[in-house]
Amino acid sequence: MPYLLLYAVIELATLVAIGSWLGLLPTLLLLVAGGLVGMWLVRREGTRAAFALASAVRLGRMPHAEVTDGALIGLAGLLILIPGVVSDALGLLLVLPPIRALARRRILLAAQRRVPVLRTVVIRDGHTVVDGVVVTQPSDPPPSGLRHLT
Repeated sequence: MPYLLLYAVIELATLVAIGSWLGLLPTLLLLVAGGLVGMWLVRREGTRAAFALASAVRLGRMPHAEVTDGALIGLAGLLILIPGVVSDALGLLLVLPPIRALARRRILLAAQRRVPVLRTVVIRDGHTVVDGVVVTQPSDPPPSGLRHLT
């Protein structure tokens, strides 16, 4: 709740500062123009992200960047829809591919740090061990000294 109040205060202070600098009508035109340009950019970049996602899936490649781009573009659209100069500016920045690439890189690095890595090791007798669990076919007898997990 305190963050929402802080956000509202920042938006209001920014709006008052711009309004006193430019005047009422130019400030309103700035808000409307920012929203319209922002939504046009979100639509354009969203379409590009959707085509990139479809292409990655069709090629059989993991679409990490494409999914993250789609989520960031959705967030940008939400920020642009929220009334205010600061949210519009943040949304417009997030629509720009270089800024989105920086945000994507940070998100993927944070996700990689939090997700455990599975290591697959093949042992001599042909059984596969995944994180300490012996994986065998149901018809195979369990290796000596190890339980068979099904």
